[in-house]
Amino acid sequence: MTREEKYRKFLVAVNHYVCFFLLAAAILTCCMMLFVTILEWTMDIKLTEADLGVAAKYTFGNVVFLSLLCTVIDAIRRKILIDRPVRQITDAARAMMKGDFSVRIDKNRSLDPEDKFNEIISCFNTMAAELEGTETLRTDFIANVSHELKTPLAVMGNYAAMLQQPGITEAQRMEYAKAISDASRRLASLITNILKLNKLENQQIFPTPAVYDLGEQLAACLLDFESLWENKEIEIDVDLEEGVLVKTDAQMLSLVWNNLFSNAIKFTQAHGTVGLRLYTDGDFAVVEVSDTGCGISQEVGRHIFDKFYQGDTSHATQGNGLGLALVKRVIDITGSDIAVASEVGRGTTFTVRIRRAGNGTR
Repeated sequence: MTREEKYRKFLVAVNHYVCFFLLAAAILTCCMMLFVTILEWTMDIKLTEADLGVAAKYTFGNVVFLSLLCTVIDAIRRKILIDRPVRQITDAARAMMKGDFSVRIDKNRSLDPEDKFNEIISCFNTMAAELEGTETLRTDFIANVSHELKTPLAVMGNYAAMLQQPGITEAQRMEYAKAISDASRRLASLITNILKLNKLENQQIFPTPAVYDLGEQLAACLLDFESLWENKEIEIDVDLEEGVLVKTDAQMLSLVWNNLFSNAIKFTQAHGTVGLRLYTDGDFAVVEVSDTGCGISQEVGRHIFDKFYQGDTSHATQGNGLGLALVKRVIDITGSDIAVASEVGRGTTFTVRIRRAGNGTR
């Protein structure tokens, strides 16, 4: 502790003592004056100046002693009940300023169930946990973006170098050019999805609800994938209830259907089945998109809506792990619900529930 800090602490202690001295002097003086007045009035006793002088001296001594005692007790109280939790909070805050978001503060052992320091500590720990999660997501996001950008760029660079080799055949040239084209499309898709997800998460896109026929939208979106399911000879099982009207943002919800259909077809083996069902359940329209693909394990199921998470760790199927993150964000923004049921080796079913138009739509 520096000399200046010691001097400052001394001034604070003197200030506390003076405050307690004045308070004790005022209280004891008033009490003594009241006591003497009542004593003279009730017992018809007349106190002399000498008697009052002796009493005043003892009273002054009591004031000095009680002030000193209160100052010591208050210093101990402040050190235990105030200085210690404040020091813990400031030390933790300094650690967070240096980038350590894992820091947590233990609650005070207080007899007061409504201790405000414990309330502050609870809020601080919650904030630290949120910041730690955000920092983890940011780090993972940068790592995943770097990986996902690096892969197609590496493919494009390798095949571009192979195209420059002399003496390649026309078939090889077409093969290399197709690989570069596919990698560039994957890169463009990744950047597009990142921009969409960023706008959705920063609430730069606001839903514009309108009443429309959900069955017609589902049919139109599914037909966009006709060439894909025909190439894999996948059977399409459709059961759409007619006249199901919803009031929501059709353009945003089309992102949901396109991603769900794309995944269902992508993960379904040749000659498999992709199902689409629309029906009403009370005030809700229910959409089920199912497939007979590889299915999802429970561990994968807990993370499928996380950004960049891919259950297929080998990346054998093309994707960037952003599709279902987009789906979840759109579902949340439009006030809908989504659930997934899956069994490894038997397939997966995504169920989306949307409030119907004219039934308390938000």
